[in-house]
Amino acid sequence: MPQYNKLFTPKDSAVVFIDHQPQMTFGVANIDRATLINNVVLLAKVAKEFGVPTVVTAVETESFSGYVWPQLLDVFPGQAVIERTSMNSWDDPGFRKAIEATGRKNIILCGLWTEVCVTWPTLEMIAAGYNIYVVEDCCGATSPAAQEAALSRMVQAGATRLTTIGGLLEWQRDWANKEHYNNLMKILRQHAGAYGAGVEYAYTMVHHAPQTAQKPQVVVKKAY
Repeated sequence: MPQYNKLFTPKDSAVVFIDHQPQMTFGVANIDRATLINNVVLLAKVAKEFGVPTVVTAVETESFSGYVWPQLLDVFPGQAVIERTSMNSWDDPGFRKAIEATGRKNIILCGLWTEVCVTWPTLEMIAAGYNIYVVEDCCGATSPAAQEAALSRMVQAGATRLTTIGGLLEWQRDWANKEHYNNLMKILRQHAGAYGAGVEYAYTMVHHAPQTAQKPQVVVKKAY
């Protein structure tokens, strides 16, 4: 049975992005789709910063689903996308080979749709001995009910629910670790919503660091 009694690290985890494609996005009804895309890009950028192995896979790209979101492809320029016909990624030998090549047993997984293309490989990968962490706010389902039913089924099988911020902070873990700190803060300031806005405020107003805008705001002092 999978074990979740210790925190994962950048050295023992890998990330999987399943079918973040336009046609699949059209059917998402459990989460605001702009928020979903932002969360996926945030997770991808932080995984890249920490050197976490990443697998990107797509289903029936040119016959139905469309190309993987450009925002995600741009995080990993030139990385091969594992093309499939099966809705279950684990059925595909190329996908299994890519997972095995990471050498990791802690798999942080997300995709579209949660009730099909996330749930099915999760169940089979758990049976194959992997620890699966489902990043639920990087997953889209066809309804809120479908999302909750899928998450319930995966948890009953042994998966763990996770969110984007929780996952990326688990990689950082200790603010005394400075190797990735500055780059992580830059990513958070851009993509982490209210948290990112708070970081921007603290940097600029408290610590008087430069603004992150390409052309910073200049406040013109009025003469009284």
